[in-house]
Parts: sequence; C-alpha cells; structure tokens
Amino acid sequence: MEYGSIEREIHIEATPEIVYEVISTPEHLREWWPDEAKLEPVAGATGTVTFGDPSAPDAKVQPLTVVEAEPPRRFAFRWAYDENVAAAPGNSLLVTFDLVPSGAGTLLRFTESGYRERGWEGAVLEERYREHLTGWDYFLPRLVGYIDRLVSAP
Repeated sequence: MEYGSIEREIHIEATPEIVYEVISTPEHLREWWPDEAKLEPVAGATGTVTFGDPSAPDAKVQPLTVVEAEPPRRFAFRWAYDENVAAAPGNSLLVTFDLVPSGAGTLLRFTESGYRERGWEGAVLEERYREHLTGWDYFLPRLVGYIDRLVSAP
C-alpha cells in the first residue's frame, strides 16, 4: 500500500453553499465529525477538534490550522500536529474539501495527505494511515446523512 493520501468522491444532494457551511463551521462539524470543534473558517485561523468528552482527561484534542477558506468551493486545514508548533508541510496532515456543483447537488472531493511527509517509521505510518482511513470511512457517510437530514427538515 502507498500510504500517500486518502481520497474520496461523494455526491451530496445539497448545494455547495450548504455543504460548505457543514464542513467549515463548528456547530455543524460537531454533528458529524468531532465531539467538539473550535475554529473560525478563515484562512490562517487556528482552532481545535476534540474526540471524546471534552471535560474528560482522555479526550483527544487535535489542533488545526485553516489553510484555505473559499466559500463555497474549497475548505482546507492542517491537523494532527503537536500543539506547540505551527502547522506546516512535514509536521501535519492536510485535509481538503473541494466542492463542485453537480446537478442539483454537490460533488465533494475529499483528500487527506501528508502521511509520508511526516517522517514516521514504517509501522507507525501504516498504523496512522489505517486509523485515519477507518475514521474517514466512518465520518464521511455521517456527513452525508447529516446534510440529508438538514435539507429535508421542515
């Protein structure tokens, strides 16, 4: 396996504007991805996503830095880096959501890259890649389900 990047294409029955809002704002992110999110969807902004009860000592808090915020076309951030350093190529993973109008909906092109650039030794690289692969295979369908509920709500 290459362990270079994780890529998915998903068709969502909602406009790019709605999809962008759901992938970039804390109140919507909490509904499908982390248990807590604190960020501003503005390029250069820093924040965190938390997995698990934010008040529990075993909560996993991940810093993130917004790299691109171009509504309603692209939202990208770097994450999975040490809290006391600035996110950069080589010390973080890059998540990119590209949104392309498709009929009455949106084609979401998702990419998470930067695994090899982290410099992890082989077993760690494979473990991290597989963890994220499993994670995104769980969370991206939740994104679609959440948007479906959101747009069909009265």
